[in-house]
Amino acid sequence: MADARTPTHRYANRSGDSGVVAYGLGSGWITVEFAEGHVYLYDQGRPGAAVVTQMQRLAQAGQGLSRYISRNVRQNYAKRLR
Repeated sequence: MADARTPTHRYANRSGDSGVVAYGLGSGWITVEFAEGHVYLYDQGRPGAAVVTQMQRLAQAGQGLSRYISRNVRQNYAKRLR
């Protein structure tokens, strides 16, 4: 059975060069799957509600998420899921 936080939305990658391939959203959290297959959970605890909200906006827009993570979030994730 899949975890409820499993990324289920394909990332639009409007810039064409993103390392993000998919994401999952929920109240106060986002999961991000990267091209190499790793999946990370970000939530209200780490990196915080405001950052998660911005990540959710970027994920839904399909642009800027990978850049935002590399510049602002880095290793500040709640958990590595895969």
